[in-house]
Amino acid sequence: MKRRTVLKNIVATGTCLTCAKIAEAAGGHNAPWDYSGAGGPKNWGALSPEYATCSGGMHQSPVNLTKTTPAALPDLRFDYGAVPLEILNNGHTIQVNYARGSHMTVNGRRYDLKQFHFHHPSEHAVDGLRYDMEVHFVHMDENKNLAVLGVFLSRSRVNQAIAPIWDHMPMFPTKPRVIPNVMVNAADMLPRDHGVYQYYGSLTTPPCSEGVHWIVMRESIGISPEQLAKFASIFPMNARPVQDKNRRFFLHTQ
Repeated sequence: MKRRTVLKNIVATGTCLTCAKIAEAAGGHNAPWDYSGAGGPKNWGALSPEYATCSGGMHQSPVNLTKTTPAALPDLRFDYGAVPLEILNNGHTIQVNYARGSHMTVNGRRYDLKQFHFHHPSEHAVDGLRYDMEVHFVHMDENKNLAVLGVFLSRSRVNQAIAPIWDHMPMFPTKPRVIPNVMVNAADMLPRDHGVYQYYGSLTTPPCSEGVHWIVMRESIGISPEQLAKFASIFPMNARPVQDKNRRFFLHTQ
């Protein structure tokens, strides 16, 4: 099966697409991995030949966003609409699959929103500090290139935008399930200030494929202590450690 066909199928079915491009699964290998123990991040590269980039890659994610450079970054536009809630627990995170039509435009290039999912604590750090959580919005353009939008969540008040997701959050691994009469809108999960960090990195889960365009919002959104505790009861920790910068430039909006 061709690599692009496999990638398209993975995105469509919601198979463990924790951060972006899940490309090197074309061989059909799916070695189990975890966030701790023998299957944890330090050992990902040794679990399968398809995961070798996890240990040998030079442009890995997440990163510590520090000493960033101000720049005139490409224009961003978000065209997200409300869709029926299709949710699953893939064993590594809670994921919401997104119906066709919603997209993000980066400097004139359209990236369709495929799904979003959550990490506890945040995967990216800013000046060495991690936020309480991070949500990743996974997008794909017509050439199968991926761009991931990261939004931090900070302990605050109840987040009404994620409340329907939390109300139907599966405690154990499940197949995708559409919840009748429940709608979600990714636009409601964006901060008011659209200032961002940008850099090129990788998936944050095996196979750790590189070439992912990362866009991370500088302003966080809120989440209540109760909402945070509910997610943590399912995933006490599902964040990869930050990776080396390795001569990359991390940019931020002026």
